[in-house]
Amino acid sequence: MNWIQVGKLEDIPRQGTRVVNTAAGEIALFRSVDDQVFALNNRCPHKGGPLSQGIVHGKRVTCPLHSWVIDLETGSAVAPDVGCAHRHPVKVEDSMVLLGLETGACRT
Repeated sequence: MNWIQVGKLEDIPRQGTRVVNTAAGEIALFRSVDDQVFALNNRCPHKGGPLSQGIVHGKRVTCPLHSWVIDLETGSAVAPDVGCAHRHPVKVEDSMVLLGLETGACRT
């Protein structure tokens, strides 16, 4: 896997997001209150809304367009909605956030 450095952990606010542009398109990085980082395509599976502009709560984000709730760990929409935002591998090493360029997949 090819890992790219996309910034420092502190660049992403707790319960917030940061968007990075890659060859795979816009990817939203989400930081939970306990400093876990998740990466999803910046498109809601419902109507393509910008997930980075949604509200982060726990390990979920609510899309700003139609309030779909997406699980940040799996990319899956929370019931009763059905859909998946592609997720990408991400890791934090020495406070630096690294993003895997391999296309992620949804686990159902």
